[in-house]
Amino acid sequence: MLIARRADTRARADFATWKMMAKLNGFSALPPEAQNFLAGYKTLLDQLGEDEATEATITEVYKAYYAEMGGGGTPPDVRPRASEPVADNVTAFRRPAPKPKTASRFSVSATGSSGKRPLPVALIFICLVVVYVAIRMLWK
Repeated sequence: MLIARRADTRARADFATWKMMAKLNGFSALPPEAQNFLAGYKTLLDQLGEDEATEATITEVYKAYYAEMGGGGTPPDVRPRASEPVADNVTAFRRPAPKPKTASRFSVSATGSSGKRPLPVALIFICLVVVYVAIRMLWK
């Protein structure tokens, strides 16, 4: 069953790749075996709908890969029958949902602190400069 799953996964991925390359005018760059499968796919498109032609071609590629990977006999059916066949093995890009903003570190915590913000960095720097100047004046 492991060989069957691998062969099915590889067949679906390869067919999607071949189909995309053919759409991008890269048909001649495909290996001869892929060109033969795509030619059979085009023939099936004339007789069947796109979904049925895609599934039939993937099944043929799966059978070839199953035998190539050392599977004996008739390849088992590894895909559960869905109500609608999958047309393409492509997933649409979706942006992840924005993460909800958490309370900032300056907000009131669960312990009930007053939520006072720390002094701004510029104010701290000015205070340090004033202290430095004052100390330098006192040492002279």
